[in-house]
Amino acid sequence: MKKFRNSALIILAAAVLSSCGGLNKMVSDADLVAYKVTPEVLEMHGGEVDVAVEVTYPAKYFNKKAILTMTPVVVYEGGETELKKIVVQGEDVTENNKVINFTTGGKEKVSDSFEYSTDMMLSELFVRITAEAKGKSVQFEDIKLADGIIATPDLVALNPNVLTFSDKFERIVPDEYVTDIKYVINRADVRRSETKKDEVVGMAEFLKKTDENERIELKKLEISAYASPDGELDFNDKLSQKRQKSADKYLQSTLKGAKVDVADELFSLLATPEDWEGFKKLMEASDIQDKEMILRVLSMHSDPEVREQEIRNITAAFEEIKDKILPDLRRSKFTVSVEKIGWSDDELKAHWNEGTAELNLEELLYTAKLFEDLDQKAAIYKKAIEVSPKCMRAHNNMGWVLFNQGDYDGAEASFSTAKDMADSDIVNNNLGAVALMNNDVEKASELFTSALGAGPDVNYNLGIINVINGEYSKALNYFGSADSFNKALALYLNKNDEMGFRTVVNLTDESAQQYYLVAVIAAFQKKDDVALENLKVAVSKDASLKERAKKDIEFAALFNNAEFKSIVE
Repeated sequence: MKKFRNSALIILAAAVLSSCGGLNKMVSDADLVAYKVTPEVLEMHGGEVDVAVEVTYPAKYFNKKAILTMTPVVVYEGGETELKKIVVQGEDVTENNKVINFTTGGKEKVSDSFEYSTDMMLSELFVRITAEAKGKSVQFEDIKLADGIIATPDLVALNPNVLTFSDKFERIVPDEYVTDIKYVINRADVRRSETKKDEVVGMAEFLKKTDENERIELKKLEISAYASPDGELDFNDKLSQKRQKSADKYLQSTLKGAKVDVADELFSLLATPEDWEGFKKLMEASDIQDKEMILRVLSMHSDPEVREQEIRNITAAFEEIKDKILPDLRRSKFTVSVEKIGWSDDELKAHWNEGTAELNLEELLYTAKLFEDLDQKAAIYKKAIEVSPKCMRAHNNMGWVLFNQGDYDGAEASFSTAKDMADSDIVNNNLGAVALMNNDVEKASELFTSALGAGPDVNYNLGIINVINGEYSKALNYFGSADSFNKALALYLNKNDEMGFRTVVNLTDESAQQYYLVAVIAAFQKKDDVALENLKVAVSKDASLKERAKKDIEFAALFNNAEFKSIVE
């Protein structure tokens, strides 16, 4: 029995050694296994990192009784992120995993994505492997698969266009004074009762104020004399001419009394023998019996005599017309046309600074644009809101100032107040800009999309959204033909490095970000001298870029370069 027991132990030990020996052989031959990672260097797009790992096992490698678990792991300073596992098995295993044939070998692939965070910028992708067989397991040494993570998309400039409403300020404002005198039928003399009417007397006062005010310029003084469209045309022609002369005589007397001189070229004298246009206008506004029938007569006939006869045939209506319409057509109309000349830019600024005049809403909205200082603008818009609390333009424009001062909460409050007053593409765009600065990309996208009616500035904002989302081709469509830092970035990310380089080097903003992007693209193009020269300028303008450059895989080929090290230290 004792001898038998010893034999059994020997057989069992041999079996265990055989099993472990098979797994150990897989470990020792691990370098025969091929790995393909796509992309070869991990990249971030749209805030996510996509990666695919394909494993190829050679013939006569895979233990028939083994289960192999491979875990891709992104390792970075301060943490690591595990990805989807690959589990494969030998052909004698009864589990439900991908089978790798011992004789022929085989392949397996896994794809995954994970959310990017800035501490992952300098990282490595490893695979951790555990093999099991008959209750025994072995751990492989970690195998490095790739470097990462290229995070160039997060260079996108969050500089959305925020829009203001225009003012309605007009430096030169046309104005006019209109009045008339009425005549008795078939007469052309100006009655005293007509010249005593308030509106006729007021014309003299208007002319006097125009002459005295250097900010009001007389442009034209017109007399239009009319006869009503009843009676003979020849008679009415002569009558309208007489009324024109009597009205002119009265006007000259009025100008003399007001001591106002008017140049001859500013006078305009017109005479209309039969005022059918005035007749039609008064008829449309009346409640005269058979009004529609009379208007049809006017539309059907152009001959004045036919018109008059047809209207006279409508007997009852014509009696009303004689009393309610025709007397108002026997007139001479005076039109005094002037231009009011507003404050100059310098005068408006002086009035605001010195408080020498009360500016109205439109003058305030215009004056705010004359100042560069944001605090000055804010003070003017605050005054505009006091003058007109329900002016959405003033509230929106105040939001514009607050946004540019970096007060996004205050800007949002002002924009929301404006939106409560009326829905507007401009306001929706501006609320989208606030959402973008608060990292609510989805809300910003919705608001920008709803605001496309506000013009091409909104397209630029949607271009930013598409860069953030990793949709670089769409971003370029939105950016259009106008060059910008973000357009150059989108070109590079869309695999057009040459056009991206040309675009960014021709920008005139001279920003640190501009020089940094030039360095990135130059490094990609293996123009090391250009990359180092521009990186040096970038960090001189913004020292915080040194820390980024140290970890930026775009510069991986320069990490050991002495000049690079001196720049980033």
